[in-house]
Amino acid sequence: MNQLNRRQALQSTALAGAAITVGTFASTGRALAAEAAAPFTLPPLPYAFDALEPHVDAQTMQIHHDKHHAAYVTNLNKAVATQPALAGKSIEALLKDLSAVPEAVRAAVRNHGGGHANHALFWQLLKKNGGGKPTGELGKAIDAKFGSFTGFQEKLTEAAMKQFGSGWAWLTVDAGKQLMVEATPNQDTPLSAGRTPLLGIDVWEHAYYLKYQNRRADYVAAFYHVINWDVVSERFQKA
Repeated sequence: MNQLNRRQALQSTALAGAAITVGTFASTGRALAAEAAAPFTLPPLPYAFDALEPHVDAQTMQIHHDKHHAAYVTNLNKAVATQPALAGKSIEALLKDLSAVPEAVRAAVRNHGGGHANHALFWQLLKKNGGGKPTGELGKAIDAKFGSFTGFQEKLTEAAMKQFGSGWAWLTVDAGKQLMVEATPNQDTPLSAGRTPLLGIDVWEHAYYLKYQNRRADYVAAFYHVINWDVVSERFQKA
């Protein structure tokens, strides 16, 4: 190969490499832009996957957060991307007024949006070495409504156990600060009924089946050992 041909070959190789580099940067840039443009994101788990053991196992927490919750976020973003009128609205605003969500994506927002909102709250309600019972204004309100903390536990456990199939059991509060224990199917949220969820227990099988299999009662009993009552009380104060 003469000097001219060698120079041309080197120039061609350099140009090809530059094109690949530019293409890679462009592809990465588009991916980052798409991620930044997505209105809803998966919140990080506020503790290690194994933080709640032995009550909730690490593998369940990782799959629950990284797979199930992530899928709700992805599908929610796909739904709202087709509806410019929904841009800028929080998930709480969407779920509080589902009738205002276009019918074409209403079911998706209800299901995937509910899944996102419910789980984003759920992670905050749990903590290592949690449990016990609430004090202060929330503790007094629970005693007044249910007779005692034990009475409240019985009601919440009953709601969790009687929820047929997938769903949630909740402690909620209405606009008049009246407490209520209720259950919702699937990923429905009390927000859609005008109430604020204070505490929720996920009774979908993916929340407990790896450790407890069909023993939902054991999972519900274990749940009381990881409740973050500080967060629940704070939500009650803000409601």
